[in-house]
Amino acid sequence: MRHAVLALSLAVLAGDAHTEEYKPTWESLDSRPIAPWFEDAKFGIFIHWGPYSVPAWSPKGTYAEWYQYWLERKTLSGKGKFTGTEVFDYHVRTYGDDFSYYQFGDMFTADLFEPDDWAELFDSAGAKYVVITSKHHDGFCLWPNEQSNDRGFPWNSGEVGSKRDLLGELTKAVREKDLRMGFYYSLYEWFHPWYRRDKERFVEEHFHPQVKDLVERYQPDILWGDGEWELPAERWQTLELLAWLFNESSVKDTVVINDRWGKGVHQKHGGYYTTEYDAEALDHPWEECRGMGFSFGYNRNEDAKDYNSPQALVLMLADIVSNGGNLLLDIGPDHRGRIPVIMQDRLLSMGRWLDVNGEAIYGTRRWRTPAQWSEGDRDYKPGKGYVGGDFILKLTIDPEPGYAIKEVFFTHKDDTLYAIAPRWPGDTLTLEDVAGSADTKVTLLATNEDLRWETSGQSMVIEMPIFDPDAITTEQTYAYVFRITHVK
Repeated sequence: MRHAVLALSLAVLAGDAHTEEYKPTWESLDSRPIAPWFEDAKFGIFIHWGPYSVPAWSPKGTYAEWYQYWLERKTLSGKGKFTGTEVFDYHVRTYGDDFSYYQFGDMFTADLFEPDDWAELFDSAGAKYVVITSKHHDGFCLWPNEQSNDRGFPWNSGEVGSKRDLLGELTKAVREKDLRMGFYYSLYEWFHPWYRRDKERFVEEHFHPQVKDLVERYQPDILWGDGEWELPAERWQTLELLAWLFNESSVKDTVVINDRWGKGVHQKHGGYYTTEYDAEALDHPWEECRGMGFSFGYNRNEDAKDYNSPQALVLMLADIVSNGGNLLLDIGPDHRGRIPVIMQDRLLSMGRWLDVNGEAIYGTRRWRTPAQWSEGDRDYKPGKGYVGGDFILKLTIDPEPGYAIKEVFFTHKDDTLYAIAPRWPGDTLTLEDVAGSADTKVTLLATNEDLRWETSGQSMVIEMPIFDPDAITTEQTYAYVFRITHVK
């Protein structure tokens, strides 16, 4: 009888927790915990895809997905020096001066889009979640949506170009691979007439009902807001929208959100915090988003030297995870639905490294010391952060004279420590301030062999085997992982 009463009490408590009402205040909304799966996942795929994938062009160091804005405003910003008219001049030269950006909608055919192939690639890459641009700042929706047509003409993939529910098809394929599915959504639209003349109407009759349609149709695991910076949350009415999401929507108990929901909200409120070409460690669940090159949308103007090497991407992932974050790595398919081969190659290379070393990434948490540094100046700041792939290489394997490197990244699960070394250590690997126990075992994951170790002062010294290139694949040389069990 006592057990029955206890069970009933627990059921009542669980019901109370389930029906908790979140108020439209940051204090209340911020009290909602992040779903544990997100901090375990560590690696996700970002996808920027839309009519901007037709021209797929902007100067190096700029975002190609901003093509419409660069075109209409005759301006340009990014990494480099620009006159401002580069995209406009390219557009007129290529398509003519009477060719509207909106005509790219008909050319966004996605006729080679195979969602199952995409999902297979993401799974093989070792990603655990996917976030796709359901709607970018140009307002084009990748699903059939009523609000997308309130400009006075169809502006969604269900009626224009491909005439397919691209979002629905990809969501189904991704979930069949047991990956989490998320949607990027831009709050604002550059040239929507309501946004330009009547923002209150835009918010109430376009933005809010469009988000609710997106959520209820596809039940996302992540809702990734962006394009929030022009208006405060009060004018976007995002507090009310998020209260609906957490209290009434079909994903109220499971959805994860980011932090881009109004001017001044970024890295202060919302769900997990985001960085972009920055990867600054934050004392909160966080995620770095970035492209393989610089642009998020496919940019045909970028070439091989603009893309990060597979090793650089693996080291970025290790660095970010050692600091408690996730990496959301972007790909930009072309307008026909093909993922560029160089992007596929990078993802597959990362996947082969993760096949062997993933246990040092997935489900881990930040160690008390994220990294072990060599001697030298740690303040290497070339003024471009993570923009260039050589930045992480300068911090690990190719330092500038006088600068220190991160010799080892650390992650852990309970009393198992993982040491990730960007370089082959040589005869021995010394881990400072690491203490083993009588039960400690050290294993090199690349070869699955146990290694001898001893204590020296406050350090653990691991005896390395003779390097055998035939026993280690190319991908395993990107970073060497050591599993150290029963650490004190």
